[in-house]
Amino acid sequence: MSMIRCISPIDGSVVFEAPALAPAAAEAAVARAKDAQGAWAARPLEERIARVRAGIDRLGAMNDAIVPELARQMGRPVRYGGEFGGVRERTEYMAGIAADALAPVVAEESTRARRYIARQPHGVVLVVAPWNYPFLTAINTVVPALIAGNAVVLKHASQTPLAGARLAEALHAGGVPEEVFQNLLLDHATTERLIAAGRFGFVNFTGSVKGLCDGGCRRDRRRSGADGRGDLQRRAMLLRDRTHLCA
Repeated sequence: MSMIRCISPIDGSVVFEAPALAPAAAEAAVARAKDAQGAWAARPLEERIARVRAGIDRLGAMNDAIVPELARQMGRPVRYGGEFGGVRERTEYMAGIAADALAPVVAEESTRARRYIARQPHGVVLVVAPWNYPFLTAINTVVPALIAGNAVVLKHASQTPLAGARLAEALHAGGVPEEVFQNLLLDHATTERLIAAGRFGFVNFTGSVKGLCDGGCRRDRRRSGADGRGDLQRRAMLLRDRTHLCA
């Protein structure tokens, strides 16, 4: 069984250690997210926004504890005060544009016909978040994905596992159902297996193209007989565009 372990850069002590989810348990968790997503998407947009905002407010209330906790995990000095100012600003911006961004695009409205493009959630969104700005980078996708009616699975970096746990605690307290937002302790092999099996409707990966290719090109080679890197690089570039969370 693989372990997720966070070693503090401050003194080399173990800040966090826990077993990664077994593949079968990870599959079951993603299946629960898929089952719960439809009911979440059926809630009114205003309600989803209110619950996500309430969750972010709960995260802000934890900031005094989060700042030293984050320093222990990844070494950022406490004098910088954490990331909550940016988290709140980004949340409010994305909540504010949600109604317009998710509205249908009308192509024709005439006596003959009404043609439009309806926005539909992708389903289950996987967010693979990095350690360097563990709240800001995660929130960039977590918030719009939830608002758009998706379920979210968060796989946080092994250097900042407690950031994922704090996000889950806060969002659940704000009213986002536990199955709709899940922070899962996943190792690389299980993450790769889930992506390769098509368990997610959308994957947001923050990191290097090389890192994505190291985990994903093997699947593309098996499928296409080529090296697969061009396809993975195109996907890596597309993953930076959050506007497609409900396309």
